[in-house]
Amino acid sequence: MLSEYIDAMAKLIIFSAPSGAGKSTLVRYLLAQELNLQFSISATSRLPRGEEKNGVEYYFLSPAEFRERITRNEFLEYEEVYTDKFYGTLKSEVDRILGEGKNVVFDVDCIGGLNIKKIYGDRALSIFVMPPSVEVLRERLEKRGTDSPQVIENRLAKAEYEMSFAPRFDVVVCNDDFDRAKDEVLKLVSDFIQQ
Repeated sequence: MLSEYIDAMAKLIIFSAPSGAGKSTLVRYLLAQELNLQFSISATSRLPRGEEKNGVEYYFLSPAEFRERITRNEFLEYEEVYTDKFYGTLKSEVDRILGEGKNVVFDVDCIGGLNIKKIYGDRALSIFVMPPSVEVLRERLEKRGTDSPQVIENRLAKAEYEMSFAPRFDVVVCNDDFDRAKDEVLKLVSDFIQQ
C-alpha cells in the first residue's frame, strides 16, 4: 500500500520541442537539481549517434523488435517518425520510476508528449520548448555536426509542423536565452512538483 501511495504522489514532467530547440539540455539541467527527478529513457529503432549507449540515452531496438513490442502493447506512446525510425516510451520504464517514488521526466516528440499528458492529466505538466526561429534551429543543428545536410533539412521541415502543436501544451518556453529558459523551467517544475 505504501508503494501505491508513493507512486500516486510522483509527478510527470513532459518536454517536447523540435530537434535542436534545446529541450535535452534543459532536461539535463533539471536532472542535476534537487527535484527527485528521473529521466524516462525512450526506446528507438534508430542507430546510436556518437557516444550514445543502450540503456543510457535510449533503448536501441531493431525496427522488427520495436514492431513486436507494439503488438504486445508495451508502449505508453510511440510514433514512426520516419520510415522504420520509431520512438516510444515503454510502460515498464515509467512504472519502474513511479514505483520508486520519483518524478518522471520525458524528452519526447510532440505527439508523444500530448498522448502522455492525455493519459496522466493533471498529474503531468507538459512543456513545449520553442526555438527563437527556424534559422536559429538550422544553425544549432549544423553546429551539432551529427546529421547529414539531408537529415537537417528533414528535421527543419518537421520542426515547422511540430511548432504548430505548441498551443496544446500547458506551457511554452522560448529558448532564445538559455539562462532565462533554464530559470523559467526550474521554477515551473519546482512549483508543479510542490503542488
